Amino acid sequence: MKGKVNTNLGEISIGTNVIAKYAGTTAVECFGIVGMSVVSARDGLVKLLKRDSLTKGVNVIVDADNEIILDFHVIVAYGISISTIAENLISNVKYAVENHTGLTVKKINIFVEGVRVID
Repeated sequence: MKGKVNTNLGEISIGTNVIAKYAGTTAVECFGIVGMSVVSARDGLVKLLKRDSLTKGVNVIVDADNEIILDFHVIVAYGISISTIAENLISNVKYAVENHTGLTVKKINIFVEGVRVID
């Protein structure tokens, strides 16, 4: 389902892949996030995604009330509080997505798939 914004000139439809790309780009810029990840269904291994594949680590659902639910699969930096990283990600992504789409973010779920030491 696409997100819809009604204006006095008509309706704007925003695809979930556009929302996922914007949310993923904002997420990887957050402090403590090494990158987005995807879990291989075949062997269960976690893979760090490159910048051009960020949408695979984000799942976007637009519910019947036209509100967004975001699921992030991330790899975090070692030595930094996961709760601090999560709070930072939630506040930054919520602000950015709501500000740029005009839609409301209802919920953000974060799945920490791995920890990586940064040099």
